Amino acid sequence: MRPLLDKILVYIDGSDRSITALQYALCLARQSGGSVCALYVVNTRALDELVNANIFLQVEQEEYTTDIEADANRYLNFARDMARGKGIEIETVCRRGSILQEILAHIKESTADLLVIGELSRINSRLDALHDDTERAMRMSGCSVLIVKDDDRVEDIFEKLT
Repeated sequence: MRPLLDKILVYIDGSDRSITALQYALCLARQSGGSVCALYVVNTRALDELVNANIFLQVEQEEYTTDIEADANRYLNFARDMARGKGIEIETVCRRGSILQEILAHIKESTADLLVIGELSRINSRLDALHDDTERAMRMSGCSVLIVKDDDRVEDIFEKLT
């Protein structure tokens, strides 16, 4: 029988909230014996929309995409270093496209048991709710979802993890 938390997917975007989610996912993996995959999505859909609205030129989109991919690599390397420092195996994945679609596709492809995300942003309007891809992924996910809060407590637990 497969363990309850065999495959843990954590979505990271470089925010403090997502780093807290990463710490929690690593703690869960240690306790459950499961594996962790850190996913970063380069939001090319949003960049395409900026080009189509004539806000960005194509060349600006390419430069910005290169910068975002460099950020993605930096955060994924950081995730790898955090896991390695605690002796936990981690897979890191960078995908390009719509954040929502790429999270959902990766859940399905990897047969993740749990999606771990950082605390959701404060929603000020219905429009905000419609455009928050992380919240939409939480609602549409084919697996259980854990929203991590209380970053001070999580950091303390993570620091004590041996």
